[in-house]
Amino acid sequence: MSHLFTPITIGGVTLANRIAVSPMCQYSAVDGSATDWHVQHLGSLSMSGAGLLTFEATAVEPAGRITPACLGLYSDANEAALQPVVALCRRWGTARLGIQLAHAGRKASAKVPWQGGGPLTAGEGAWQTIGASPIPFDDGWPVPLALDEAGLAGIREAFVAAAKRADRLGFDLVELHGAHGYLLHSFVSPVSNQRTDDYGGNLANRMRFPLDVAAAVRAVWPRRKALGMRITGSDWMGGALTADDAAVFADKLHHIGFDYVCVSSGGISPKAHVHVAPGYQVPFAATVKQRSKIIVQSVGMIADPHQAEAIVAEGRADYVALARGFLDDPRWAWHAADALGAEAACPPQYQRARPKLWPGAALAHPGRTASAN
Repeated sequence: MSHLFTPITIGGVTLANRIAVSPMCQYSAVDGSATDWHVQHLGSLSMSGAGLLTFEATAVEPAGRITPACLGLYSDANEAALQPVVALCRRWGTARLGIQLAHAGRKASAKVPWQGGGPLTAGEGAWQTIGASPIPFDDGWPVPLALDEAGLAGIREAFVAAAKRADRLGFDLVELHGAHGYLLHSFVSPVSNQRTDDYGGNLANRMRFPLDVAAAVRAVWPRRKALGMRITGSDWMGGALTADDAAVFADKLHHIGFDYVCVSSGGISPKAHVHVAPGYQVPFAATVKQRSKIIVQSVGMIADPHQAEAIVAEGRADYVALARGFLDDPRWAWHAADALGAEAACPPQYQRARPKLWPGAALAHPGRTASAN
C-alpha cells in the first residue's frame, strides 16, 4: 500500500491522501476580490485528486497585499467574491479546502511578477509598508514603518477578522503565512528584526508577535477544523534562522494548539544563497518532525511520485504539498496514483480517461501506468 495515498487527520479534518496543493499567488484579484480566474483555476484543482487544496496567500488588510492584484479577505466584498469559488469547489471537487492568511509586510506594495515584481512607485499607487524594523527588503525598496503597540494590535485583529470570515465561508483549514520574508517571518528573523523592545533580540522575543497572532486566531478558529502555519526552515544566510529555530517555533505553535506546520525557507533577503534542488527543503521539515510533536508538511521541488512517496514512507514529513507541479500537471495526483498502484479521486465525467477505461493512457503517459496495469 502506498504511504502517500493513506488518509491523514489534521486537527478535526481528515484528508483522503497525503497530497496537498500549495497556496499559489495568481495576481488576478480586483481590490482583493476573487475573479473568474479563481473560479476556473481553483475549480480545476479541487478535482485534481489531491487531499487538500489551499487557496493562495490572502491578505488580511489592503496594505498586506503583495501587489494590487493579490487576493484579500478584509471586506464584505472580498468575502462575497469568494463564496461562489468555494461553492464550486465543494460541488464538483473532492479536496478539502484551506486558505492561507497573510500579510506581506515590507515586501508589499510591489508590481506583479510579469511586470518586474519590484516596488511600486507613487505614480503606480504605492502604499506605506510595515515591518518589524525600518529595514527595507532590498536596495531601492521603501523603508517600512516599524510597528508600534497599536499597530501590532491592529494586525493581530486583522488576522482574527479574516479567520472569522474564512470560517463563515466554510473553509476546512486556515494556514497563517509565517515564511518567505512576509510580516510574521520578518519578526522571527534577525535579518529583518533589529528591535530592542520585547519583540526583538533573542529568539523568544522575536517569536512573540507571531505567536500572539497565532494564539488570537486559535481562540476563534473552530477545533473541529484544522489550523497551521507556514514557517521557515532556513533563511539561507549566516547568523540567521535555521531548522533548529524552526523546530523551536513549531513546538511553541503546537503548545498553543496548532495542528500542523508547513516548513518552507528563504525569501527574507535577495542576498540569501538558496541552493535549489529536488526536495531541497525536505531536510528542514525532517528536523522539525524529529524535534516536535506537531504534524509536518513538506514543500519545495517535490515533483516525482516516488520522491513524494519516499518522503512520507521514511517519516521525513507527514504529507507533502506541490505548487508548480500542479500548475504543470493539474492531474498530478491521478498520475502519482497510477505510478504507485493506488487510487485517487476522479470525477465520473473524467473516468473514461483513466487507465482502466482508456488504453490510450499508456501512450499519453508512458511509464506512469505500469503499476496500475
